[in-house]
Amino acid sequence: MSVSKLFISAGEVSGDIHAATVVAELIRRHEGVLTSGVTGTHMQAAGCAQLFPMSDLNVMGITDVLPALPRIWRIEKAILAWCKENQPEAAILVDFSSFHMRLGRKIRALGIPVLHFIAPKLWAWGKWRVRKLSLSQDSLACILPFEPAWFAAHGIAARYVGNPSAVACTGGWSKAELKKQLGLKSDQFLMAILPGSRNQEIRLHVPLLAASMQRLKQLNPNITFVVPVAPGVNRDALELLWQAGALPVERSQVDYALRVDAAIAVSGTATLELALWDVPNVLIYRASPVTMFIGQRLVSLNCVGLANIILDDQMVIPELIQQDCTVDHIVEKTRPLLHSESVEASWQRSQFELLRERLGDLSPAVGAADMLDELVAKKRPGD
Repeated sequence: MSVSKLFISAGEVSGDIHAATVVAELIRRHEGVLTSGVTGTHMQAAGCAQLFPMSDLNVMGITDVLPALPRIWRIEKAILAWCKENQPEAAILVDFSSFHMRLGRKIRALGIPVLHFIAPKLWAWGKWRVRKLSLSQDSLACILPFEPAWFAAHGIAARYVGNPSAVACTGGWSKAELKKQLGLKSDQFLMAILPGSRNQEIRLHVPLLAASMQRLKQLNPNITFVVPVAPGVNRDALELLWQAGALPVERSQVDYALRVDAAIAVSGTATLELALWDVPNVLIYRASPVTMFIGQRLVSLNCVGLANIILDDQMVIPELIQQDCTVDHIVEKTRPLLHSESVEASWQRSQFELLRERLGDLSPAVGAADMLDELVAKKRPGD
């Protein structure tokens, strides 16, 4: 069976990266397939034709969203017109659920089957959107192993296709290679500091992290700090970390892997990556009071870190959230991790073994492409 024409859409950088792997897999298995859609640079590099730039949709916060609504609605209308005229065999909508659940329902109304790749985290918040999701897709691909059971319990069939971080974190620099690249001796204790990637995250966390670094340096003069710098992050915003002695490492390097001795990280995908690299760490997070007030009333989980949630929603990695996120608490929770064989560090690493087992080694791109092929095959007999 061959597929000839597809629509694919991503709305933010992570979705662009994951969508690009699916585009590459589909082009590999279907000679001559044309993929078009809402793209970023990664999707275009993989061979997807751009109908609209992803940046036209990527807005954050109600103050940004409201002025952008007319533009977003125009893009949605144009996408639907393109789908109606070109009749792709299927549509793949990657993450970005706020836009894609609405779009998916309308694309399905045109008789085009829809695959959602990277299921929305309705299990964390937004359970009331289950019906909306059921109307917006024909096939649901999950990247967290517990999600299919949750969706099944809420009337939606889903499949676990593997986790992108679990695949990405199998390679890259060893700890020794990273230290050599930084010009450090093998016995130098190396700690990573991850301040987040969004401007507000950086603004709220950098002063706390810089002060914590100074205190930790007093506890262990042999410690060296490294800060990964993602593309698009303003280095000047990290000035306090450089003043505290941190060394930069470019996250965009081909063999990037942050296999350090310990880490302090702002909540996000980076904390899952650290766990997969077997790095004991402490998770921190501060947000505006309004954001935190709303979030605490929407989220019903004990933990916020993905590794902790996958490990049965238990606090394997210490989490210091909002009022608990202070220099004193950060130093207190990090101090045991300065000794690689401490009870706390050993406990985390033992649980990270279980984490890797649960995530497995499936390729999400292959799994999503398989589901797409099944979806197209199912549609054709009734054409």
